[in-house]
Amino acid sequence: MIKIENLTKYYGDLKAVDSVSFEIQKGEILGLLGPNGAGKTTIYRILTGYLSPTSGSIKVKDFNIQNNLIEIKKLIGYLPEAAPIYQDMLVFDYLNYVADIRGVDKEKKLAHLRELADLCSLNEVMHFSINELSKGYRQRVGIAHALMGDPEILVLDEPTAGLDPNQIVETRDIIRRIGKEKTIVFSTHILSEAEATCDRVVIIDRGKKVADDTVENLRKSLKLESFEKIFLALTKGKGH
Repeated sequence: MIKIENLTKYYGDLKAVDSVSFEIQKGEILGLLGPNGAGKTTIYRILTGYLSPTSGSIKVKDFNIQNNLIEIKKLIGYLPEAAPIYQDMLVFDYLNYVADIRGVDKEKKLAHLRELADLCSLNEVMHFSINELSKGYRQRVGIAHALMGDPEILVLDEPTAGLDPNQIVETRDIIRRIGKEKTIVFSTHILSEAEATCDRVVIIDRGKKVADDTVENLRKSLKLESFEKIFLALTKGKGH
């Protein structure tokens, strides 16, 4: 589904991503993990077409990001860490606006909005102003935005950052439901969440890939039971 090969990105003299390669299979939920500043967000921004790589390549299905960026963007729904939503709009009006931008068929639009409202548990707040919502509900609006137009791939950057424990559980449940039909790549600082939700994890440290496997296989290879200890061992004990 997605093939990332020798991906490298410089910001001036700083090498933010250093020859990273991995693949993501169709229908997989992959966790991209690493300490702050490891390069995760840079990888996401390149994958979704917001940044160009310094070198390396990304293929999504049969499309190369250097030559087929528009086609790739149609396949991907992206939720950055700070959801870029218009706070002064009603939830329904905002999602209707996003549907028009994404080119959702007018005859199918209302049914699609209802489907997203059900999936993201937004029915109770569809006629609330976004600035009245809790952060958990605003994040759900952001997920609904990313799902608009039914993309095959969902890229979520820290979707549970700043949420309370109940909101984290609710958001995790939404991700699991979405993962039954779509390929998902997401990052999180909550290691138990990655362990419970992901089919596989790729761990990045200082721009380099340091692990790519299931949590269970990492446990066996490193002989460590705690995923937190595995993470700290692979990232040289840096904070996360």
